[in-house]
Amino acid sequence: MKMYISFAAALILAVASTSAQWIVMDPTADSLIKAGTRHVYNVEFDEAQRIFNDVTARYPNQPAGFFVDAMIDWWRLTIGQRSPAIEASFLTKIDRVIAVCDRQLHETPKDILALFFKGGALGYRGRFHATKQNMFSAAEDGRTALSILQDCQRLAPTNHDILLGTGLYNYWAAVLPEQYPALKPVMVFLPRGDKTIGLAQLKSAGRLARYASVEAKVVLLDAYMYFEKNYLEALDFAIELRNTYPGNPKFHIEYARSLTYLWRVEDAYKSWDEILDCNYRGKAGYMNRYIVREALYNMGSLLFHQNKEIPTAIAYLDRCVKESKVIDKQKISWQYPWALVRLGQVHDMQGKRQEAIAFYKQVLAIDNSSTKSYEAATKYLASPYKR
Repeated sequence: MKMYISFAAALILAVASTSAQWIVMDPTADSLIKAGTRHVYNVEFDEAQRIFNDVTARYPNQPAGFFVDAMIDWWRLTIGQRSPAIEASFLTKIDRVIAVCDRQLHETPKDILALFFKGGALGYRGRFHATKQNMFSAAEDGRTALSILQDCQRLAPTNHDILLGTGLYNYWAAVLPEQYPALKPVMVFLPRGDKTIGLAQLKSAGRLARYASVEAKVVLLDAYMYFEKNYLEALDFAIELRNTYPGNPKFHIEYARSLTYLWRVEDAYKSWDEILDCNYRGKAGYMNRYIVREALYNMGSLLFHQNKEIPTAIAYLDRCVKESKVIDKQKISWQYPWALVRLGQVHDMQGKRQEAIAFYKQVLAIDNSSTKSYEAATKYLASPYKR
């Protein structure tokens, strides 16, 4: 018996009519896709590539293998392994998914498998464009993906995997125009989003989707962390994803951030320390100077606010400043001036007023007068910081 049975049969066993609710995978094909996907989420890309290469070679006319293969590059980009070559590879793979789907749809216009993966591919391409600030391209891909996935929902109304795509559109179509006002004129011609419905659809996908559950939780983690500012909700998703995929640096970092925002000091400090250790050991996904700088800033600030191990706090903050001077060439990050403010505050606490003044003046030299750090430095130049 062959290792893989026909992928077409494996994926479409239950789709004899348009009333079918989903593509039911044969156990062998199901386990292969899921095993490869687990490797992707755990940043074991070589193992995932081996599985997906085999699948796409055996079944070149089916989109599923090509789609999950594109997810390898998506997650390389997500964890900071961004390069023109990986970006080009991702877009090429997405185009290949769309081409395979289009061939199937030319023969069978209501092929739910092809509709689902084409909608998913366009959705991910839209998300890629959003990361590059190409908001008009992102909006157009999102509009097309939504229309296709709505067709899927009409064919399979109780399917929860489809809710990842519709939830993504509903949420981002409501949120992104507020973040990027230039999008508002474009959104007039697109379906209106609904943040509440989007979050509900994503949560439903996270609980009940067969294949999209993890990605829905990743989106919810980002939504609650960066847009909703609901750090308790974000922490719940971060804990689950971190425990399930301990090799994934994104989940580790988001876990540390949520603990920091919630002021769970000891756990946050420990997590940032672990992240620095992963960097020093050269662990995949942690070799990023921006993450190192963030860890140094947070560890120094956590110690400062506890008024403990002040020499260690100074050392971390000083290293944060040194990293910032190297990497903040085009745009000053928020950690750079705030590390200087913290160093000024520490030296004020120690009675070293002239050293403190020197740090505050550095903030004014590099920072924007509308920022909180500039305001803080101005305040403490006028009057020494006191705990």
